[in-house]
Parts: sequence; structure tokens; C-alpha cells
Amino acid sequence: MLQNAPMYAYLPAKDVARARKFYEDKLGFSAADEVAGGVAYDFANGTGSFLYPTSNAGTNRASQAFWRVDDIEREVADLRARGVTFEEYDQPEMKTVNGIATAGGARAAWFKDTEGNILAIVQDVSNRR
Repeated sequence: MLQNAPMYAYLPAKDVARARKFYEDKLGFSAADEVAGGVAYDFANGTGSFLYPTSNAGTNRASQAFWRVDDIEREVADLRARGVTFEEYDQPEMKTVNGIATAGGARAAWFKDTEGNILAIVQDVSNRR
């Protein structure tokens, strides 16, 4: 059953070298492997992502992936200190304050990589987990 298997995010890149520099220098990732012109990254609990070359990078207007964190304010501050710029939204259904939106039992912040992919960090603030 798929739900019992780890899930991986694909991260498209027009320029893998440029994107790799962002992920490794700005986000602090360490490459696990280089495969077929792309780069694999391992994360907690058997999850990971694959940064791969494609001309379709940045065409998705929705979030590509998110990381669940315990302290979103700490993560936002750390990433800002590394040079990451967070998106600001002021829409009827979602408004960010200092880059963070709160809704539906979660707090979230979004940023874009060098390829235009939208990524997020999310903190569950409900009592479920």
C-alpha cells in the first residue's frame, strides 16, 4: 500500500547547478547522491527529494513541497538569516504576517527557490499529530 511507503518530492530545475547552490548554501541540504544529471537529498523518516533538470521548472503556481517543523518562527528566522525571502500574501482567504499565515490548525510560510518553485514550511498548531 502506497501510504506505508516513503514519499519523495520532485524539484524541477532549469539550471541544476544554480538550484543546487540554493538548496545546499541557503537551505543547508547535503546531497545524498547524484543521479541522471540531478541531485537526491535525504530527509527525516525515510523521505527525500530529487532535484532534476527540466525546462518545466517554475511553471507550477502551487506549492511543490513542504517541510513540517516544530517551530516555524525559528525556522523562518534561520532561513532569512541565510538569505531566503518569504512570500507575503494579503488575500481574503489568507494573509501573512511577517511571512507566516495561520489557518486551519496550522501556521505556514512560503518561499521560492531559484527556479521559481514554491516551497513551504508548516507547523501543526492543532492538538492532533
